[in-house]
Amino acid sequence: MKVTGTLVICLWLVMAIAARADMDPILDTSGQPLSRGVEYLIKPAIANDGGNFTLVDRNGSCPYYVGQEDANSTGGIPVTFSPYMEDETVVMETRNFKIDFSGNLTCNQSTTWKIGDNDTMTESRLIVTGDNSTLQNYFYVHTGPEVLLNGSYGLRWCPSQLCPYCRFDCGYINVLIENGTRLLYLNDTSAFPIVFERLNIL
Repeated sequence: MKVTGTLVICLWLVMAIAARADMDPILDTSGQPLSRGVEYLIKPAIANDGGNFTLVDRNGSCPYYVGQEDANSTGGIPVTFSPYMEDETVVMETRNFKIDFSGNLTCNQSTTWKIGDNDTMTESRLIVTGDNSTLQNYFYVHTGPEVLLNGSYGLRWCPSQLCPYCRFDCGYINVLIENGTRLLYLNDTSAFPIVFERLNIL
């Protein structure tokens, strides 16, 4: 029995390593892999489809929401990525990571993205900032047909790497417009096409 158990564990490790080797790194607009701790702007892949991703003060109180600037804006707030596995320094396709806005908030709260509870006004799960120690914080980059533009990426919330046997109500990150304000929310069918622009390229 012990031998069988050891073989099963070895086979599982071999399969996990093989699957990891087959994954592709996510690339920024300069063709470099997204790296842990490096600052990036998340930008719409389609011109004039809103501006860069930023923090949104939706109701004059904490928490802040994740959204987009206007299409005419050239600003936005940089983000950094933290892969779930400590030994991973590059963001890989379908591998979970946290996203943090750079800088501090007047709310004195975390700038880590997370999935919020169902919002009563929009009847959607909006992307907010706050607690950085839950399954709600883990996203991954998606490249499937749910991203409508070739060469772009999408974001998806689904912390399956943290709990492969759990059943989550996963979804794609898309944009909802509320009274002219562009907010990110969880969508069942499609992802908002984005690209990543690296800052401070040497």
